[in-house]
Amino acid sequence: MAEGESAIAFPTDLTSVLSGASVAQLRSWRSTELLRPEVQQHPRVLYSFRDVLALRTFVRLRRHVSLQKIRRAMASLRDYDLTDHPASYKLVADHGSILLLQDDSITDLVTRKGQELLGTMEDVLAPFENMQGDIVVDFRRPRPNLEVRERRMGGWPTISGTRIPYNNIALLLQDGSVAPDEVHEFYPSVSAAAAIDAVNFDGTVRRLQGD
Repeated sequence: MAEGESAIAFPTDLTSVLSGASVAQLRSWRSTELLRPEVQQHPRVLYSFRDVLALRTFVRLRRHVSLQKIRRAMASLRDYDLTDHPASYKLVADHGSILLLQDDSITDLVTRKGQELLGTMEDVLAPFENMQGDIVVDFRRPRPNLEVRERRMGGWPTISGTRIPYNNIALLLQDGSVAPDEVHEFYPSVSAAAAIDAVNFDGTVRRLQGD
């Protein structure tokens, strides 16, 4: 895949870890069409990079406002003929409401309360605590030696500074025949620390399989 391509699709378990939404939430939000995945291959559900960003925004908003208000905000976007993907918009919570930030305006999508802002897109990408009290991973660096770059492998998590998918390394170490400090014999650019991070992250994703 050439640099700049973004055709990678994310399975539900990886989407859950990167977005902070539980598998059950993803299922519910699909069924109620809060967010319809851009990529679906029946019977397997797959999400796009933009879907993951939008879901992460919803999870962050959910700390401050009800799910009903998030739905109302999405409906308001449609009412204003703002029909691009939800990830295209900067949405922030404000004292029980949801605001849409644009270059020259701030639009209250739910109520008519004040305009004190509680977050930005930078906050959405950084680690944060969801309403269950769990820490949602840093989107751009889900582990110290892993990276997510939209223009690298379509946003699939890779070893930092490389195009090597984290799960390739985890698979190599899976049966124990290769130790972390031996990975460089197969992938010279992968350190033992990076290999351990790949296995750790893969374990987090795999725990959600079957939910």
